Amino acid sequence: MAGSTSGIIAGMNPLEYNSSSPYTIFFFQLIVILTFSQLLYIPLSKIKQPRVLAEVLTGIVLSHTALGRIPNFTEYVFPEGSRPGLTLVANIGICLLMFIVGCEVDVKFIKKHIITALSVGIFNMAVPFGLGCACAVGLWNDYRVHVEELPKIKFTTFMVFIATAMCITAFPVLVRILTELRLVKDRVGTVVLAAGITNDLLGWILLALSITLANASQSIVTLYIVLVAIAWCLFICFPVRIALHFVLKNVMKEFDNPNSPSRSAMLILLLMMFASSFFTDIIGVHPIFGAFIVGTIVPRENNYMISLTSRIEDLVNIIFIPVYFAVAGLDVDLGLLNRGLDWGWAIGLIGVAMVGKIFGGTIAAKLRGLYWRESATVGVLMSCKGIVEIVVLQVGLNAKIISKKTYSMFIFMALATTFFTTPLTLYSYPSSYREKVQTWLAEKEKMGSKDTTAGPADAENDTANVTKNAKIDKIILSVENVESVSNGLLLLDIFLEILKVPVHAINLKTLTERTADLLHASMMDDMTPDHSFNSLNSILSIFKIFCHFNKIPFTSEILYSLPESYIQTLLDNPSFSSDDLLILPISRRQFSVEFLSDMIRESKRESKEYNFHKAIFISNTQELSTKPESENENDNEHKNIKKDVDNEKSKESSNIETKSYFSEDTILNASSLLISTVTLYISNPELTDQDRLGMKLFDILMRRKDLIIANVVLTNIENESETYDIISSWLSSDEETFRNVHLSLETNKSLAEPVPSVKSANLDSLVIVSADYNLELVTSLVETHKKVFVLF
Repeated sequence: MAGSTSGIIAGMNPLEYNSSSPYTIFFFQLIVILTFSQLLYIPLSKIKQPRVLAEVLTGIVLSHTALGRIPNFTEYVFPEGSRPGLTLVANIGICLLMFIVGCEVDVKFIKKHIITALSVGIFNMAVPFGLGCACAVGLWNDYRVHVEELPKIKFTTFMVFIATAMCITAFPVLVRILTELRLVKDRVGTVVLAAGITNDLLGWILLALSITLANASQSIVTLYIVLVAIAWCLFICFPVRIALHFVLKNVMKEFDNPNSPSRSAMLILLLMMFASSFFTDIIGVHPIFGAFIVGTIVPRENNYMISLTSRIEDLVNIIFIPVYFAVAGLDVDLGLLNRGLDWGWAIGLIGVAMVGKIFGGTIAAKLRGLYWRESATVGVLMSCKGIVEIVVLQVGLNAKIISKKTYSMFIFMALATTFFTTPLTLYSYPSSYREKVQTWLAEKEKMGSKDTTAGPADAENDTANVTKNAKIDKIILSVENVESVSNGLLLLDIFLEILKVPVHAINLKTLTERTADLLHASMMDDMTPDHSFNSLNSILSIFKIFCHFNKIPFTSEILYSLPESYIQTLLDNPSFSSDDLLILPISRRQFSVEFLSDMIRESKRESKEYNFHKAIFISNTQELSTKPESENENDNEHKNIKKDVDNEKSKESSNIETKSYFSEDTILNASSLLISTVTLYISNPELTDQDRLGMKLFDILMRRKDLIIANVVLTNIENESETYDIISSWLSSDEETFRNVHLSLETNKSLAEPVPSVKSANLDSLVIVSADYNLELVTSLVETHKKVFVLF
């Protein structure tokens, strides 16, 4: 610290590099790099481009291509003496990144889709590899053989490197694109993931071969390096992997620890990574290969590698990786491309790279049985270069295989191919075509099935013809967080007591930039089919236990969605059938007219293809607030109706502070989960499907033993209308069930006021209403402490 003790007050220039305090200029460089990368990412994120583009563009903007042309800019901001420090931090970061990339390699997924992985993955590499070999001939003659400042290498070394750079695919970026476009579970996504992993593995092997050929002066030395590298891989993948798994599972009990990985386990894994990086470096192979190999052996049990990744990725992605890609961008000088031939090669490389990957992926995917547009989409996705291509090029530049001019052309190609991937994918495989593919596949499955027997009849569906068409074959429950658990359990309890149907729970998470989220999202298709507790998070496990004890068939899934496509992700699920009921439980503070309107509008757009039942359950019993005084009288009246229940509760209520978290208004009060009053609102002159479904649900609730008050409210319906006659006939069809139902007529003017017969109900009242009516009615019902079930 001695070098900086005088400081700027004593006249020190903070931007002058001082070898005794190199960290001063490094901190300033870090601020500049992180600020520029974030500013550039803001507009790129609007068009769904990966962050790596902004990070590499940051380096290019700061290089001699742009700001570096300002006099003395480079000398003060990135002086030559400070570059080793930046390079050191960048290399530590890239080793950590490659460790994370290794964690993304799912060996079980490859085994499950081994034929697809090998056929599509290898063929997709073979075509651009061959084209790359052809391009290497021209690049060798124009940009390598006559460059005197670079060491002499064999053409075969240069050819292998160029071909590798042309055929590589950026698997980390690919996973993010698949997740953002909701293609992970699609046929296209399965093929691309399998092929991408294979492409990734083979690409690193080819790059290691290129570096080995460049570093070895004799053929026999090259052979020894290759053999030692293979032996090291086998040593890591078998004895070390087995020993690591044994220690973590049996000695350290890591897989049973909810807070895993522990500090000791983290230390062991990181030491293994750095030791492997050190070994691969000293034998003549780049250290990133050692880090990558160790990443592939991290256990995947209980999502252990996801927990590990979440512990280290923030520091890596926020600091180390931007520095690495900024350093990569600093080496780019587009000003060197000062001839028409140079730009001809730059643009030609983009065309060759994309044509080779798209053609190879399309043909290979078509041979696997995909439709033509699906196959083309596979090729487009496999043409993504991104992170991996930048790493490959940076390694080649440092190994002096390619010149700066060639490096700049290939960086330009990598940025262009990465930029084009998302828009080309949306063009070749839009949502409308995806829906058509799902319809075609469903038709094929029906044609191949000979089982035409109808499902078991539901005895409770025969109350009247008016509700026969309102079938419910499955309840689909969307749960976001712990707050929605109580509402979800309440719904299952009140409906499944009578309606014995399977339950499918969906936990919808917001997709962030975290690698842990991408790993989790990409693993969703590979979860255990029996939905064991190890494959579920804590929220879904609660519903699993509930359904298990009630002997109800249960399935679940975890979905990831971008914040702006939450509703679309929830509704756009081809696995839903026309007789399924999707329920979204929300609390009062989450409810708004805008949210309900967006949900209705999006559902009507999606319902053209997925015409299943949809509902929102709005509960006001989650709020931690005291009850209004006006409601205390209603509570007293309601207590008289449920005297036996309240006498038991009154013994405890005297010790409850009404303003505490344990007040009677909160979810912690068991009475807030009761349903003793139900009211059905019908307002359409002609019964709609939502009305019939509401009548079906009303019929189910009427068969519950704890129901005390029941109302059917007809608004804007004449006493002598056909709808009134249908409702009356329906209620009279089962006098035993509907004997206590109060039928009333209301006018449009009285919608804002609660129904008199319903006033006595408070926390334990449920209102069923269709969203086709005036939304002001729904809003008024929510504001009067009701549980509101909105059908749309």
